[in-house]
Amino acid sequence: MIDDNMQDTPAPAQSADDGDQIHTPSSDAQDKAPPEGTMPDIPNILPVLPVRDVIIFNHMILPLFIGREKSVKAVESALNEGRYLLVVAQKEESTEDPGIDELYAVGTVVQVMRLLKMPDSRIKILVQGASRARVTAYRQELPYLEAVIAPVPEIASENNPSVEALLRAAREQSEKIFSLRGVSSPDMMTVLQNVDDCGRLADLIAANMRLKIADAQRVLEAEDPVKRLSLVNSQLQRELEVATVQAKIQSSAREGMDKAQKDYYLREQLKAIRHELGEEGEEAEEDLKILKKALDRAGLPKDVRKEANKQLRRLSGMHTDSSEANVVRTYLDWLAELPWKKFSRDRLDIAHARKVLDEDHCGLDKVKDRILEFLSVRKLNPRSKGPILCFTGPPGVGKTSLGRSIARALGRKFQRLSLGGMHDEAEIRGHRRTYIGAMPGRIIQALKQAGTRNPVIVLDEVDKLGTDFRGDPSSALLEVLDPEQNHTFSDHYLNVPFDLSRVMFLCTANQLETIPPPLRDRMEVIPLTGYTMQEKVEIAVRHLLPKKISESGLAGSKVEISNAAIETVIKEYTREAGLRNLEREIAAICRKLARRKAEGKKGAFSVTAEDISKLLGAPRFVEDGKEKRLMPGIALGLAWTPSGGEVLTIEVSIMKGKGGLTLTGQLGDVMKESAQAAVSYIRSRAENLGIDPNFAVKRDIHIHVPAGATPKDGPSAGITLTTALISALSGRSVRADCCMTGEITLQGRVLPVGGIKEKILAGVARGLKHVILPQQNKKDLEDVPKDLLRRINVHHVHQYDDLLSLVFENREGKTAPKTKKVKKAVTRAPDSGGFTDG
Repeated sequence: MIDDNMQDTPAPAQSADDGDQIHTPSSDAQDKAPPEGTMPDIPNILPVLPVRDVIIFNHMILPLFIGREKSVKAVESALNEGRYLLVVAQKEESTEDPGIDELYAVGTVVQVMRLLKMPDSRIKILVQGASRARVTAYRQELPYLEAVIAPVPEIASENNPSVEALLRAAREQSEKIFSLRGVSSPDMMTVLQNVDDCGRLADLIAANMRLKIADAQRVLEAEDPVKRLSLVNSQLQRELEVATVQAKIQSSAREGMDKAQKDYYLREQLKAIRHELGEEGEEAEEDLKILKKALDRAGLPKDVRKEANKQLRRLSGMHTDSSEANVVRTYLDWLAELPWKKFSRDRLDIAHARKVLDEDHCGLDKVKDRILEFLSVRKLNPRSKGPILCFTGPPGVGKTSLGRSIARALGRKFQRLSLGGMHDEAEIRGHRRTYIGAMPGRIIQALKQAGTRNPVIVLDEVDKLGTDFRGDPSSALLEVLDPEQNHTFSDHYLNVPFDLSRVMFLCTANQLETIPPPLRDRMEVIPLTGYTMQEKVEIAVRHLLPKKISESGLAGSKVEISNAAIETVIKEYTREAGLRNLEREIAAICRKLARRKAEGKKGAFSVTAEDISKLLGAPRFVEDGKEKRLMPGIALGLAWTPSGGEVLTIEVSIMKGKGGLTLTGQLGDVMKESAQAAVSYIRSRAENLGIDPNFAVKRDIHIHVPAGATPKDGPSAGITLTTALISALSGRSVRADCCMTGEITLQGRVLPVGGIKEKILAGVARGLKHVILPQQNKKDLEDVPKDLLRRINVHHVHQYDDLLSLVFENREGKTAPKTKKVKKAVTRAPDSGGFTDG
């Protein structure tokens, strides 16, 4: 029968579709259960109802919602055939239409007690577990599942001490779990105390636990009641541990909440006491007076003071504990602490400034002259604006430390901001006060830390600024570094103008190419190309060595490191334009000496050039030996690198072939084009150069530039490539004491290149006697130290024809006569490029 008027069951949680069941077993089933040892009259063939996430135990009553078409037909068949139905769980909850292999073999025979049709075409049934049953075979799958079953009879448990102990343990653990979860159910505990059978108690507890399907199925399949209760007891133990930890967490959270409520209550009481004593507002009034005095002493400009007074009035009307009051108070504190009228008095003693700069840095004459020029202008015109200087050069040449020396020479405070990797524009301009945790930008913070309005601020690594969705910091720097705009710089947090025109900004960068052109246009670029050997030795003796001796604990000992030893370290253990690796190697030597002293050695410590390999190990860099005579096809060129100049050996081999040109040595596109231009020039002048005009169709050319693992690019190897090609094609050798640099055109013109100082330094270090430069690079010799020019002959050429008599040996192996040395002129900055500059 179908009862269309059935009301919802009183169970607090009802089942969902024949998946997702949420059940609450009824203890009333205990009273309706058949007597011990009896079995209800159950047919051996029953319809099968698959369910998703519920296991039904004997005597358990719960509602089920049925939505699958096959399940509905199975229920209807059960109603027509004695109202018995086999409920089995499916192994995977996500399976919509499980097959017979996807169902467990043991289920529960239930009796359909009531049925109600729902408006959404589903049906709701109320069932009661009658007996365990095992599926022996399935008779059909359509229109619904039907199976042959074998009921599993209930076995009465024995009455002995071990069974009694198991029953008590199960009851006690259940009671503890109810207590920890704050569930007080005397009726449930009464039922548990009245059940003396292991199997029935196991079913009752399992029906009320939050068991996983797999765990509940194991309990269902256990036929031995003692084993079944043991399984349930293990699950109770695990559940008890979880409930204990959960209760502890809730207790900790409650304690924290109680403390916060207690603090609030005490504050309110304190507020009420102050109100009764008439002291309310006195502390706030005192804070406002102190803040107002600080603003008076700060010397705020007129428009800034107007804004400060406005915020003071707002603060006076706010509750002291409100979040808005904290924001306004912090803002006013910033206004009061900024150096609106505090200046460092510039020390405009030109001689003193020159002395300080010379003490801290060797060389760098152009930079020192620029600083002295600034001091001279400031001495004559105190209202002049500060310059925006940008020091560019490889790492370790002293860009940042130069800023510190400038501040010391001027008598100003020094601040350094690292911009490398900065992506957020708010780092420069600050955050607006509407954001939580807002604060001024790095520029305003540096001024506050310096305590004066005219410090020296070094913006380090300005070429490594980033850009993303948070803004472009380089664009924000345009206002900071523009003398025509920065007198009214507005930070987003302050929202009032601050004059930055008296600040001396110094920027540092390794490369100019990555700095946006508008920002680069704001700065006066001063290149720092590196130090010569003599300058490095002098810096090591005057600065690095005393510093490392003191740091190593050797200050009380006599330590002598000869200049020859330092030169050996520079040549064989470092290869850089700066001094960082040299400082590390000197530190390593001092550590070795410190160990000797710690081991008990006494007396003076002396280090010579011969001792360096013992202290630092095998040399890391070994220069190619100077050859007395070069083979045909080899020429020496000069290259510029970020770590200084290099001497390049260019090799050319000629083979029989069909005019192929092979270029190896990781050459860049510009250098490959220089090689092609050199080949074209030689083909156009083959007869004049004494070369077979048909070499381009009868010979293959292979050009190689060691070392093959180092990338190389730039046009400055043009004349060297041309010379090596002519040497290989004509069989004439190039002078072994001559090196060259310059770009070549198809008409044979030699164009200027950069990095002249570093290239000449590399040639001198290699022991070469002659260097060939483009005519237009004559002005760059102004930047080359005089002692270098005394050690090498410089030849300038305008056309490649001028070079032939200088580089090639005559047929008897004799070299061309020397030419006169040239006078120095102004310098030229290194051009861009890879290994062989541009």
